[in-house]
Amino acid sequence: MRRYLLGIVACFVSTAALAAAPPAPAFRAGAAMSNITPPLGRPIVGNFVAPLSTNVHDELHARCLVLDDGKTKLALVVLDLLGTEAGMCAETRSLIEKQVGIPATNVLISAVHTHSASSTGGKAPAPGKPEYENYRAFVVHRIVDGVRCAANRLRPAQLACLTTQAPEHVFNRRWFVKPGAARPNPFGGIDQVQTNPPQGSPDLIKPAGPTDPTVTILAVREPDGRPIAVYSTYSLHYVGGVPKGDISADYYGVYCDRLERLLHGNEQDPPMVALMANASSGDINNLNFLHPRPSKKPYEQIRFVAHDLASKVQAALAKADYRDQVPLAARYRETIVARPRPTAEQIAWAKETLTKPAPKPDEVNLPYSYARRIQGMVNREEKVSVPLQVLRIGPACLGTMPGEPFCEIGLEFRRRSPVQPAVLIEWAHGGFGYIPTAKHFDWGGYETWLGSCAFEPHASEKLLDILLEMVAEVRSR
Repeated sequence: MRRYLLGIVACFVSTAALAAAPPAPAFRAGAAMSNITPPLGRPIVGNFVAPLSTNVHDELHARCLVLDDGKTKLALVVLDLLGTEAGMCAETRSLIEKQVGIPATNVLISAVHTHSASSTGGKAPAPGKPEYENYRAFVVHRIVDGVRCAANRLRPAQLACLTTQAPEHVFNRRWFVKPGAARPNPFGGIDQVQTNPPQGSPDLIKPAGPTDPTVTILAVREPDGRPIAVYSTYSLHYVGGVPKGDISADYYGVYCDRLERLLHGNEQDPPMVALMANASSGDINNLNFLHPRPSKKPYEQIRFVAHDLASKVQAALAKADYRDQVPLAARYRETIVARPRPTAEQIAWAKETLTKPAPKPDEVNLPYSYARRIQGMVNREEKVSVPLQVLRIGPACLGTMPGEPFCEIGLEFRRRSPVQPAVLIEWAHGGFGYIPTAKHFDWGGYETWLGSCAFEPHASEKLLDILLEMVAEVRSR
């Protein structure tokens, strides 16, 4: 009898303890978009000439995703812009912390790198017109609005992390060429490697680096299956084929629109939001240099790539395994990195070059362009603070670099990361130029020229090591 009573008491205590235990925090997600299309008449940036915009082909957006595991909140923002600027990102993240309550260290802001958008920095060609000068402030507040809306839409969610492959759209644009075939660089030297060489040329030897065919997918949905957002990444520069003067989000925007339609997320309220962040692709584009494709109409290749990627992602999602418990974590650091400096000879060359007649506004003159860049580097600081970030989202890991790291840096980050799937996002929290690995500086090529590259030759190794230290910190979360 005594044993029986003790059993009843033990059962009662166990049941009471279970009843008193707090429920596991529910994972929640919300997504929203804000329009950030600039007014017409601003320069379209990304090339050596900057025509003024005359037409909006498709609207530009800030695509926002907010995640909450009950303890930690993250915000992921992808901008339909050429790049980001460190000061603008810092201001935006600070405002999000104040207005939304998400710590600035937990906000990831990156750009897709379309070459058909206007810059948020610098002065417009028409001084005194506030609609031009205020574009930066407009973008900042539209990002904050988008994150606020996404946070207001937080609801119970599930997460799936997966990958798919799309090797047919990515090509390394840096090639070793036969001796005597390379064009001289702006400084009078000859490089071993040429960027964007003539397609189909018999002088091509081999690409100077790999490609990354992986599409990394983070999908969030409601427990009943309705999609909330799909955050995807791909290591591909813009596709192009956009007429002069057009504003466009390039293939990134078309992909997002197509995926939303394929998943019927555009028919629900609130609507699903697709995001396509640009993974490390400083040396990657959509041109097959060995087997050139026939010329296509404007936007034709953009739609081809975007629709194919959306179909591949849709097919992968049909087999996705969703989970309810999604731990989140973030780390943010700034580290000091040396920047390349012009030599006395290069400064003298720049001064002499700039004494010659300036090119016409629509004329590409590489020596003149790089002479102006070197002139602007003479008095700049020798070192710069570089923002780095790591986000842990369930089993997945996102790392960032501010600029355009080469594809092989992203592959190395994935290979060495103890958290999988892992992907390196570019143009995050600022832009300093191309980030090659050290060996590429010996080979030369456009991305390594003074005025193109972001940091000293071994900077990518330092940045990658720090990122992996941050990954180890969030791994135990």
